[in-house]
Amino acid sequence: MRLQHAIGLTTVAALAATAASAAEHIQLVERALTDATVDLGTPGDSVGDLLTFANPVYDAANKVQLGTDQGYCVRVAVGKSWECFWTLILKEGQVTLEGPFYDQGDSLMAVTGGTGKYAGAKGSMKLHPRDAKGSSYTFTYDLL
Repeated sequence: MRLQHAIGLTTVAALAATAASAAEHIQLVERALTDATVDLGTPGDSVGDLLTFANPVYDAANKVQLGTDQGYCVRVAVGKSWECFWTLILKEGQVTLEGPFYDQGDSLMAVTGGTGKYAGAKGSMKLHPRDAKGSSYTFTYDLL
């Protein structure tokens, strides 16, 4: 029984080590050059408005363009948040995400899948505004 227990613990430890080594941490900078808001409801900021974008993304130093992102967000709480769906497009594959984008502060979104190197991706992406104008964001992906 002890041998089976030890083998079981060794297997669990090996699986945990494999999962930890398979995790990937990616930090990128988005330059929000194309963000456009479509006023669909009551004039002005209102529930149902649409935010669209297709922007370049750069390495963590904000120097080398590594890909693009594209997607859309629907206004769900006026002056507070949007619900977003988008795709990060890199040479090695794509990563899809969804979740809330807050008007102020950081946002945390769920990674819902991917293609190529990122096939079956899951995890999270933290979005951090780099300035008060909303012209640049740091994206930190923690993929499992």
